[in-house]
Amino acid sequence: MTLTLTLYQIDAFTDRVFGGNPAAVCPVDEWPDAAVMQAMAMENNLSETVFYRARPDGDFDIRYFTPKAELDLAGHPTLATAHLVLEMLQPDRPAATFHTHFGETLTVTRRGGALAMDFPARPPVDWTPNRDLADILGVEPELAAANPRGGLVLLRDEAAVRAVRPDLAGLMALDRELLIVTAPGSGTDCDFVSRVFAPQHGVYEDPVTGSAHCALIPFWADRLGKDVLLARQVSARGGVLYCRALGEGEAGARVEIAGRCAPYMVGQVTLP
Repeated sequence: MTLTLTLYQIDAFTDRVFGGNPAAVCPVDEWPDAAVMQAMAMENNLSETVFYRARPDGDFDIRYFTPKAELDLAGHPTLATAHLVLEMLQPDRPAATFHTHFGETLTVTRRGGALAMDFPARPPVDWTPNRDLADILGVEPELAAANPRGGLVLLRDEAAVRAVRPDLAGLMALDRELLIVTAPGSGTDCDFVSRVFAPQHGVYEDPVTGSAHCALIPFWADRLGKDVLLARQVSARGGVLYCRALGEGEAGARVEIAGRCAPYMVGQVTLP
């Protein structure tokens, strides 16, 4: 018996096709086997393929897969899925709440022409990496910090972030799944810039990484003394993120990450 699924490809954190970060979004009635979802993510060869299903309470369950592994949390595929639900399939719906496979609850609402995601804050703390970061990056960092998932490296300016070409073998040997490189924005264009490298998940450079801003927002809110921030991820595709530090709540410290999306493609996948 074959299974036919609809697959949407949506560019997240951009208002134009071919910008931002493409995500494959697949609605399902029941979870396919995890090996099938992982194989689809490898076949799609995007940073993330996301699967979601409706719950009896009106919320949604959601799962994220890179080409190599299932993730606990991911930003741009959550935004892409919310765009599919709120802008394409159920445009009269005011908000969408997603429950991850690892216990997080994420609510997405409309905010001034964008979609705003309520995510956990994961502020970085002092970090002594297991590899020399200057060797990996080819430039001496101003400081290094990390949360359990990702390392965060501060460089002197935006030009240094744009110019960096990290060593792949060094990234693969690092004791964090991903490495965030960041610096203050130049001029009035934005508050800070970043790039994100995650070859341990099969993605050398991620075009725009919402979940990295769970660390970047508290880091820059503290350094700049402001809670509302405009961020740019300066990868080749590029993306814009409207950020807000929400502070402590019942669910702990939270951040708001908002952006726009551009649908690119709708197709069907037939599985044996």
